[in-house]
Amino acid sequence: MTATSLQETDAVILCGGLGTRLAQTIKDRPKPMAEIEGRPFLDLIIDYLYVSGIRRFILCSGYKSEFIERYYQNETGSDRTYIFSVETMPLGTAGAVKNAESRIKSDPFLVLNGDSFCNVPLNTFYNFHVEQNAVLSAALTRIDDAGDYGSITLNADQEITSFDEKSAQSAGRVNAGIYLFSKSVLNNIEANKKLSLEYDTFPKYAKNGMYGFSVEEPLYDIGTPDRLEAAKKYFSEK
Repeated sequence: MTATSLQETDAVILCGGLGTRLAQTIKDRPKPMAEIEGRPFLDLIIDYLYVSGIRRFILCSGYKSEFIERYYQNETGSDRTYIFSVETMPLGTAGAVKNAESRIKSDPFLVLNGDSFCNVPLNTFYNFHVEQNAVLSAALTRIDDAGDYGSITLNADQEITSFDEKSAQSAGRVNAGIYLFSKSVLNNIEANKKLSLEYDTFPKYAKNGMYGFSVEEPLYDIGTPDRLEAAKKYFSEK
């Protein structure tokens, strides 16, 4: 189905990470289900998508996938549709998207990390993707220390020209973990193989149809106890 608006677009949320650095903080559940304000972090991401009109959510899970399925299968009386794409072995971020291929209806479709949040204006992002005739688009933001994320370079047309791997500490423009994919990208991801979006897929599209949509919004991820606490503070103040 060709999506003609954000509201017709599927959201694929990557929820399969092991969360090893949070193991002492959350032992009984996958990382995106860490509680913030009494609710799973994943719920807050879904609410953010819902406000923009998205109603169809494909949850890509692996580690403790039953925790996610049990929680969202029990939601009733809602106009939200949840589809579960479960990995039988760790597939990485690109492998997880490929694993969900048969469940994805819209073209283009959104992909989001299930363990990070950046308040990107999604309708504007969608329009940017269409206007650029992009194959892939990534939301980008600036942070003071890009060393743990890797920085991204754009040309004057907002096309991504390079991805710099995690390196020395410095300010830079980084991937905010929110993407728009044309379905054709799936043809270039090998099935049943552990692959990374950041290292195996996106570099193929640098100078080749991948664009960066820049915002000036803080990026919160919950990958460490300190970062989880920062996210809790942000959402408690909203």
